[in-house]
Amino acid sequence: MEVVIVPDAKAGGELIAEAMAKLLSRKPGALLGVATGSTPLPVYEALAAKVRSGAVDVGRARIAQLDEYVGLPADHPESYRSVLRREVLEPLGIGMEQFTGPDGTAEDVQGACEAYDKALSDAGGVDLQLLGIGTDGHIGFNEPCSSLASRTRIKTLTEQTRIDNARFFDGDIDQVPHHVITQGIGTILEARHLVLLATGEGKADAVAATVEGPIAAVCPASALQLHPHATVVVDEAAASKLKLADYFRHTYANKPEWQGI
Repeated sequence: MEVVIVPDAKAGGELIAEAMAKLLSRKPGALLGVATGSTPLPVYEALAAKVRSGAVDVGRARIAQLDEYVGLPADHPESYRSVLRREVLEPLGIGMEQFTGPDGTAEDVQGACEAYDKALSDAGGVDLQLLGIGTDGHIGFNEPCSSLASRTRIKTLTEQTRIDNARFFDGDIDQVPHHVITQGIGTILEARHLVLLATGEGKADAVAATVEGPIAAVCPASALQLHPHATVVVDEAAASKLKLADYFRHTYANKPEWQGI
């Protein structure tokens, strides 16, 4: 995988947004996979700025969701569908008709998971999937020891995750759902380009395990080592535990500009 070390989160956001813009210039109807959380916000802000300036046209772009709470109505302000509407679709001027995601309110949750996997395949597959990473190495809601071949499925949230997410529910953990639908690691690996963004010292151990550690279910993100086009973009703090940091800086500094990431 390629590792790109940037000065800060803003620089990382601009780099990834530029990669998305170049993708859309050669494939206007590209399917972009997006993630929630604070880490990817600089990407969405930089891409929205490009849209406003006319540097990129997202009129035919499509957006795919990575995960969703089970049981929250789609219009609940903390459903990930609502969050992505606020943070991605509206700033980019993209309508819901260009958006696809799993149905977290379905009576048959397993059927909804299988339907979403099929929907991604029928859409031609994800062209670029943006990922964050947890301090334990999780991607999506694929917690440690998730199968590296897993498909979109229902997962039970850990108590710590529910405690962490309670801040989005007025601090009331009882409002936080116990289950989510998440793309599986096997599903994620089918995207043509995987881009993982990590910032802050708290992610340094997970980044080192992902990039330089063995491929192991205990660090789900390490599965990116199996992908033919995976890019890990990290700020200096998140890169602080990388033994090969100087090598990664050298290779990126000497990379042909036309290659992008």
